[in-house]
Amino acid sequence: MKSHFTFSKKQRNGIFLLLILIVLCQCVYFFISFQSSDIEVNQAELANFTKEIDSLKQVEIESRKPKIYPYNPNYITDFKGASLGMSNQEIDRLLAFRKQNKWINSTKQFQEVTKVSDSLLNAMAPFFKFPEWVLHPVRSSSWNSEKKYNNKPKTYAQKQDLNTATAQQLQKVNGVGKVLSDRIIKYRNKSVGGFIADIQLHDVYGLTPEVVENITNQFTVKTPKAVNRININISTVDDLVTIPHIDYDVAHNIIEQRILMEGFNSINQLKKVKDFPINKIKIIELYLQFEKEK
Repeated sequence: MKSHFTFSKKQRNGIFLLLILIVLCQCVYFFISFQSSDIEVNQAELANFTKEIDSLKQVEIESRKPKIYPYNPNYITDFKGASLGMSNQEIDRLLAFRKQNKWINSTKQFQEVTKVSDSLLNAMAPFFKFPEWVLHPVRSSSWNSEKKYNNKPKTYAQKQDLNTATAQQLQKVNGVGKVLSDRIIKYRNKSVGGFIADIQLHDVYGLTPEVVENITNQFTVKTPKAVNRININISTVDDLVTIPHIDYDVAHNIIEQRILMEGFNSINQLKKVKDFPINKIKIIELYLQFEKEK
């Protein structure tokens, strides 16, 4: 035990020096403050700085949001409708309406067709972009007056040939302005020979049934385009898709139904074909014949 408590002179000096250092450190800790002095903050400048930071954050958040550009609601797809907040049922109503070859021409009509809520409509409506002819329809000078043009139905002999009519002549019809007359001429000139029959006017975008009736009261197809009619009972899919309003799906369905019925006898039998565009049946009939193989 004695060896543990017996120190040499150097050891005693070292222990004494260590005690002095410990005491000095304790004194420094108690008597010297290491805390920094209080910083004075200008609250007004701090508030302005905080406000500026918040505004910059808001600008950054807005810039990261997907941008919405003006669009025609008639061409809303499933993806775009979902991104705009429309439900599947609302999108389906719009697509079903457009499938009938009908067009939405106002914000009110869009809500009537899709049944969207007022809040969603208010968010979408500012970005609706309808064609210029819908927003500012051009009416001919005879729209409010019958003095320049007699709007009563004419006989076949009195009617002008729709395939030779000029845009200026068409503009004399109630409801036909420069835009629609140009559109009729453009549609007519898409194929050599022009119109096959008056019924094709229903394929011109923007012509309502009432306007079509007004036109056919004054014009008719007197020099129809020559058409090589397709025999539906021997036609192939590639033959059928050359007919307006028949796509590959409908063409396949026609051939399947033809096999089941052992051929078609009349245009009305095509109404039984799945997905057949019944509202365009009169136009499709212009390109068909119904002769069975002998």
